[in-house]
Amino acid sequence: MKNKLIILLLLFFGIVSAQKKVDLIVHNARIYTVNQNFDIAEVMAISKGKIVAIGGKEILKKYTSTQKIDAQQKLIYPGFIDAHCHFTGFATDRWKLELWGTKSWEEIIEKLKIYAKTAPKEWLYGRSWDQNDWTVKEFPTKEKLDELFPDRPVYLKRIDGHAAIANQKALDIAKITVDTKISGGEIEQKNGKLTGILGDNAMNLVEKMIPEIEDDLAIKYFGELQKECFAFGLTSLHDCGITEHTLSLLEKSQKQNILKMNVFALLEDNPNYYEKWLKKGRYNNGKITVGGFKVYADGALGSRGACLLSDYHDKPNWRGFLLSDKEHFENLAKKLVNSDLQMCTHAIGDSANREILKIYADVLKGKNDKRWRVEHAQIVNPADFQYFGKYNIVPSVQPTHATSDMYWAEERLGSERIKTAYAYQDLLKQNGWIALGTDFPVEDINPFKTFLAAVARKDAQNYPENGFQKENALTREQTLRGMTIWAAKSVFQEKERGSLEVGKNADFIILSQNLMTVNERDILKTQVLQTFVDGKKVHQENEKKRICLPVEIIDDTKK
Repeated sequence: MKNKLIILLLLFFGIVSAQKKVDLIVHNARIYTVNQNFDIAEVMAISKGKIVAIGGKEILKKYTSTQKIDAQQKLIYPGFIDAHCHFTGFATDRWKLELWGTKSWEEIIEKLKIYAKTAPKEWLYGRSWDQNDWTVKEFPTKEKLDELFPDRPVYLKRIDGHAAIANQKALDIAKITVDTKISGGEIEQKNGKLTGILGDNAMNLVEKMIPEIEDDLAIKYFGELQKECFAFGLTSLHDCGITEHTLSLLEKSQKQNILKMNVFALLEDNPNYYEKWLKKGRYNNGKITVGGFKVYADGALGSRGACLLSDYHDKPNWRGFLLSDKEHFENLAKKLVNSDLQMCTHAIGDSANREILKIYADVLKGKNDKRWRVEHAQIVNPADFQYFGKYNIVPSVQPTHATSDMYWAEERLGSERIKTAYAYQDLLKQNGWIALGTDFPVEDINPFKTFLAAVARKDAQNYPENGFQKENALTREQTLRGMTIWAAKSVFQEKERGSLEVGKNADFIILSQNLMTVNERDILKTQVLQTFVDGKKVHQENEKKRICLPVEIIDDTKK
């Protein structure tokens, strides 16, 4: 009997010693790998931030770890990737007055009075108002601002970042008069007087006069916003249009161990950057990648800055405008086509989309793997969808734009043109894939709203009942791919992240319910229980009303 026990112990320790040690094992889970076959796994082994095995229970026989997570049959997905947002811009806006959701100009004025008492700077800077949410859906004018703040500059930016209102003090500092001319922008006048409304490039005249916040404060804000991203399951994002100085702050925050998420950055369209970055090429330090330029073709539909092929339905004799001459886009495309840098161009209106698609086509020549992107691709003429497929141009879209704009978009476009606006399924068919993002802070940071808007074409109140232009909804699988592997693919990172496969970064999230099967009405109730980056937990939901999964710590010395 004693000999049998010894043999059994020897066999046990032999099996244990034969197992490979890893840093973390997740088991008893339902893991959506989002691989090519969309397989569902049960167990995942992680070592040095990478996935070393994923599959069934047999993995538990091959690997051992001092740290295991019993997922209790919870759902695990790849970490979400926001393919288009303004992370650093939103972070450094945290000192500004938040005007999102205001219902009238009068409400803004009252908020501004309160903010003025504690504002950290002389400038009173607010952002994210939207006149389309007001009873009177018209741009305000500056008279009340001038009356209340004659000696203090006020600058309030619209939600899309393509229009703003400034008081006379701010206009004086920027030296804007009724005679000021600006290319690619608008300085609104009525009866020969400035209204304070500035559109697109005209905004730069004021914004360059506003002092930037201190670098250390900016880095602090990066850390605060990162926590919110992790809480929503975002482990990677594409920051669209940053300066070299902002890049240096991201790198500094990384060195200080503040920045842990993956940031793919597009540089702003600055001629001073071209030659330097054409020589340097794509840059990657492990967490931060610089892969191209973010360019603006036109403005936004809500502020009537989108460049259309024919007149606005609600503003005859007005078609919007391009923000730069056509030659500017052509010259930049010719510079970038022989580099490994991507050209990613904001295009909202059907005229802007046509111009950019043709410019891309002229330099790309045909099928290619440059993965140049059109950001938003919001209104596309039926004749122009073909360019995406013929020249492998990537549509990078934001589903919540459709559900935010659906209340008034037809007023801008008319009943015919609206049919090929926010046409995500039509765009997906061109290449068989599409990248999805939020454009936060233009829209909510919440990726579950992206999921709802894509699959149901409904807003957070589940309106409209049958969905907005439901024929262009994406399937749940397409949507999840668009928020993970296709987002990664749109910036050449599909071998590193975007799906849970051997050799890839262990960026994953544990959710409270299954996005593939949950009722549409309950999608927004989904909770991110835990978020992991490189196999390390960066977020756990701690509210008592929410379920938290324990990490089982095993002491090897007690085996």
